[in-house]
Amino acid sequence: MHEPLILIPGLMSDARLFGQQIVDLSRSRAVMVVLPHPGQTMEEISAHVLGVAPARFAIAGLGLGAHVALDVMRRDLSRVTMVAFLSADPLGETPDAAATREKRMILARTGRLAQAMAEELPPRALANTPARDDIMALVEDMAFAMGEEVFVAQSRALQRRRDQQKTLRRAMMPALVLAGAQDGLVPVRRQSFMAELMPSARVQVIEAAGHLLPLEQPEAVSHALEMFFNGPLVLR
Repeated sequence: MHEPLILIPGLMSDARLFGQQIVDLSRSRAVMVVLPHPGQTMEEISAHVLGVAPARFAIAGLGLGAHVALDVMRRDLSRVTMVAFLSADPLGETPDAAATREKRMILARTGRLAQAMAEELPPRALANTPARDDIMALVEDMAFAMGEEVFVAQSRALQRRRDQQKTLRRAMMPALVLAGAQDGLVPVRRQSFMAELMPSARVQVIEAAGHLLPLEQPEAVSHALEMFFNGPLVLR
């Protein structure tokens, strides 16, 4: 058996984000989902992940989950054997983006979580496929299940996140960057830049997928992750 795999969902998402991947990847290894909370900083959340993680593990995260995975690596590279980033951005938040995020936190605090989520993850963030409306409905359901306090805490962690380029340059483990070809939030070129920072990373683009590629193209994402985590290491 391989090392256990930790999956970390993105903002206001639960294990349903990785539903198909949990089923598929569990055939060859133990899979555990760690939600990116409690905590209002990446440091607090990553400390929680390390506290529940086994001694050695592989890790994959989407969006906020990818930022948490990066901070786990910053804190203890020796425990992470392989890493996959989905819809990920290694940079810190710009002042303009932080100000916009503050407005969405105010919406959530005043009982307008649906509006905050609609601004955080608009339909254009996903590929224009027949499944988009159903995925957006699931996104809303996951968000309301988690609640306004979690939205504010996770948003604050994203707002205060650090630039992780140094972490990526020090990370020698095999790494995969999975990008949705139609990601309306994090351009493919930004994700390709992330892969270029790592000594042993490669980028793979999933067609007909946007920011939530595990839900938009579940079979393709499962296949890519299975080939990476279970297959032989191929250095670029």
